[in-house]
Formats: sequence, structure tokens, C-alpha cells
Amino acid sequence: MLEFYHSTPVQIRFNDLDKLGHVNNSVYQQFLDLGKISYFDHVLQENMDWKAEGLIIASITINFLKPIKLNDSIGVRNKTTRIGNKSLELQQEVFCSTSGEVFASSSSVMVGVNGTTNETIPIPLRWRQRIARFEKDLQLEVKVD
Repeated sequence: MLEFYHSTPVQIRFNDLDKLGHVNNSVYQQFLDLGKISYFDHVLQENMDWKAEGLIIASITINFLKPIKLNDSIGVRNKTTRIGNKSLELQQEVFCSTSGEVFASSSSVMVGVNGTTNETIPIPLRWRQRIARFEKDLQLEVKVD
């Protein structure tokens, strides 16, 4: 089982609900994005300059485990589990803030990108170092090109 060192609260809005009174599955990605931005702001200790160096999702999987309802109190847990040369893996969970129960889990691969040229770039060394200091059990791959 993963140990998460970062989480962020998320507010459920009435317009997040579907006809059954559950949070629509398309909204989960928005929750994960809120968690991801909060995580990277906290861990990297800088605002990304998306035109120079940023991260984009190359692959994402979301497992829906239990419906979220309007009055549920939720948050998103975030954890980098692997850093390669140009990519990293991010694990996330949408969870109940009061019981700890997991509503959904997600795994994504994010790729370093130059937003001006739209070309992939290596994950910057300073990001690697900050993430490695924050995550206690990270698989860090270092490749020299």
C-alpha cells in the first residue's frame, strides 16, 4: 500500500452531479487535476513556466470504486512513484476526508514538455531533487544523455 505525503481538499459543486445524484465520472479528472496542481506547487516550490518547462499527461487510468455524493467531504491524495528521464508516474486517490475510504484511484504518466516548441524535455534536475526529498520511497531513474 502506498503512503501518501500530500493531499488537498476538494469542494463538490452541485453542477458536478449527474441525474442519479452522483458526481459524474468526467468530473473526477477535474478533481485529480486540482490535486496535481496543488501537489506540484507544494513539492516543486515554484510556479511552472509552462512555455519553458511543464508536464503533460501521456497516459491516465482511473478506477471508479464508489460513487461520490454531494454531501461527501473529499480530498485528493497525490504521490510521485517513479521519475524517468523525460517522464514520471503519479498515483492519486480521491478519498473521503472523514472516513479515509477511497472513491477512485488513478495512475498517470506525465511527460516533460517545452510548451513553446511542443517537444519533450528531460525532467529538470531541480524538480527531481525536490520530488526525491519530498517522497520517501521514490524510484528515481537517472539517465545521462
